[in-house]
Amino acid sequence: MSTPHVVVVMGVAGTGKTTIGPLIAEALGVPYAEGDDFHPADNIAKMSAGIPLDDADRAPWLDAIGRWAHGRAGLGGVVSCSALKRIYRDRLRAAAPDVEFLHLTGDRALIERRMTERKGHFMPTALLDSQFATLQPLQDDEAGVAVDVSGSPQEITERAVAALRRLED
Repeated sequence: MSTPHVVVVMGVAGTGKTTIGPLIAEALGVPYAEGDDFHPADNIAKMSAGIPLDDADRAPWLDAIGRWAHGRAGLGGVVSCSALKRIYRDRLRAAAPDVEFLHLTGDRALIERRMTERKGHFMPTALLDSQFATLQPLQDDEAGVAVDVSGSPQEITERAVAALRRLED
């Protein structure tokens, strides 16, 4: 990528944002920020209890990620953030107009299996249906690409970096 951009790695829980995000950042030579670290404690408590977040819950989280992305403008960076709804992505773009989105997509069964296998994460598999119900995929007028999450982390990263580079062409 010619000018370093801020890439938001988005998708439902279990798509591998936390795994793929740092790999993409490394490939692009930019810092990575874990989106879950921006959640207020109340949000983590709700999700841990199996209660989906609503738009009001997500607002301070999105604003914190937006501030980080704004601070990385022109420097580049990668941050994970589910960014499931268009209004969430619009909020991030309002803070950092040049962000690009990498939407990690995949088969529900594969994603559920990965969620079941991971250890120590606060998001229960019971919330996966609410994640898919909330998801609004990237639209044609949004700067971003979708990449399937089948395959190894290295294969997904290679496809993602190639797709992000094509955005720059």
